Amino acid sequence: MFSAGYEIFLALLSLLSIFNLILLIIIGESILSAILILTNFVLLFFFGMDFVIRLIKSPSKSEYLFRQYGWADLLSCLPFSQTNIFRLFRLIKVYRLLKEFGVRKILDAIVKDRADTALFILIFVTILMLEFGSMGMLAIEPQSPDANITTAQDALWYLVVTLSTVGYGDQYPVTTEGRLLGAFIILTGVGIFGTLTGYLANFFLSPKKKQKPQDELSDIRSQLHAIKALS
Repeated sequence: MFSAGYEIFLALLSLLSIFNLILLIIIGESILSAILILTNFVLLFFFGMDFVIRLIKSPSKSEYLFRQYGWADLLSCLPFSQTNIFRLFRLIKVYRLLKEFGVRKILDAIVKDRADTALFILIFVTILMLEFGSMGMLAIEPQSPDANITTAQDALWYLVVTLSTVGYGDQYPVTTEGRLLGAFIILTGVGIFGTLTGYLANFFLSPKKKQKPQDELSDIRSQLHAIKALS
């Protein structure tokens, strides 16, 4: 029903969600926790959309909810602090992926459908950079008295404009460590947009490539019919 690239993407998001939950418990209430909370809401949005799509596409709603662990998907996307522990049910998603495809089939599917997998990996890398890049900036920059990246909003805004290669310049690192991290973020942003450009080119050119053999076959058939008509 869903591509291997999409399933891998959801499995990676599931692992990230559980990691964030553990990290949030470790750091507690701090300036970094705001970024983790916001990232978790983004992940819950993806999980919620996945649950709705699977429920709609499933031929049997009850089979999906009970036999295919749809109930676990539902519980793990509830946006309440009291239900954070239910995110551990996302491990079922990872288990189902490995059980259904296996490591070898997953690798074969990635090679077979590289463009589709690349898009989902691209989205996942973007989420990782937004989360950990902003946390890194927020851990480094406020130590300087001249810092202008001092809140979670400042750090996230800097990451968004830097990854998108826009770079307004209203937020920028002033420490040596922050500038090194900023250089890495810039290079990552260039790589992300380069990969996205390649995906879009493949998306628009692939149909033409697939249609070309059919056109050649039609030409051959037309020539054969013409030869038969002459004979």
